[in-house]
Amino acid sequence: MPAPCVSCVLIKALPDPAATAALGAALAGLARPGDALLLSGPLGAGKTTLARAFLAAATGESDLVVPSPSYTLVQSYETRLGTVHHFDLWRLDGPAGLTELGWEEALGDIVLVEWPERLGPQRPAGALEISLAMTGEWSREARLEGWPERLCRLR
Repeated sequence: MPAPCVSCVLIKALPDPAATAALGAALAGLARPGDALLLSGPLGAGKTTLARAFLAAATGESDLVVPSPSYTLVQSYETRLGTVHHFDLWRLDGPAGLTELGWEEALGDIVLVEWPERLGPQRPAGALEISLAMTGEWSREARLEGWPERLCRLR
């Protein structure tokens, strides 16, 4: 039996995009309705790569086409986990625009949020925060914080 998780922070080295995708797929195995996954990091850090892999794993469709929601701001997917809403808030000026996107309703499902700093006070409590940093041309480092009862399964 694994030791109880005493920390809710996990740092993972991601040597290439495939490792980032593997992390996204693994997170789909831990997610449940009502969860929020907040993906932060600079442009090109792998937020969309992680979200696409999460959605492919959650739907069971490895060839699922997942367009970036940069222009639509949100895309919703029916999955084995329930509905997953993929938000990209890059173009959102602030939390005031969330109402039009159905933010409150989406929180009952699973939400993946790119650019969560735009949420302001609408940031959900208990979210899994995933910060991606570039460490090389293709390598990344992920810092995951939250979900202490589940996060240790990724060690």
